[in-house]
Amino acid sequence: MKRPIIVFDLDGTLVDTAPDLLDSLNHSLVDGALESVDYIGFKRFVGQGGRVMIERAYAAQRRALAVEELDRLLGLFMTHYTQNIPGKSLPYPGVVDAIGRLEEAGYVLAVCTNKYEANSKALIEALGLNEHFAAIAGQDTFAFRKPDPRHLLETIALAGGDPERAVMVGDSQTDIDTAKAAGIPVVAVDFGYTDRHVSEFEPSVVISHFDELTPALVEKLIVAAR
Repeated sequence: MKRPIIVFDLDGTLVDTAPDLLDSLNHSLVDGALESVDYIGFKRFVGQGGRVMIERAYAAQRRALAVEELDRLLGLFMTHYTQNIPGKSLPYPGVVDAIGRLEEAGYVLAVCTNKYEANSKALIEALGLNEHFAAIAGQDTFAFRKPDPRHLLETIALAGGDPERAVMVGDSQTDIDTAKAAGIPVVAVDFGYTDRHVSEFEPSVVISHFDELTPALVEKLIVAAR
């Protein structure tokens, strides 16, 4: 029998990667003769991977960006980021304890992220968390990515989880829209990378600390969704 499953977003949900993503973004922007961005700017640009982040940064500064230049800057971004994993990135407070109690309660865990798969796996392994996840699916794992609901559903299938007993945990409108489109309840953390409060996107529930992510809460959401 397939096990109930909890699928996490990575950046801004499980792990605070903002310092390293911001460093790599600014590394590429400065090379493209743009102004560097601060943390507030970063929160407006993040959500669908490095390519989209760079595109949004250029649009914010009203600069044209040719495809060839975007490819070059993305290469700089990826090289800088990859060479510095795990950098300053750390799991959010309460993550390790939450993972432990959810596993103990019988849930299989997975990651569904718009970060590239190789970097996602490298980061999770560097932080000593890889043994907890049955599947880690990035933006390039399948031929589609969030907010396409197939990204979430195929991650669940890859992990051997039951889509009828599944919950998504994320920090952004992208995560919330993905889960809703898949017909899966979604827990939104309110400390991630969005310049609007996650409650505006109407998730199933909002939490402010991983201490609130309990088996009881997850089971309540699964029962309510049936």
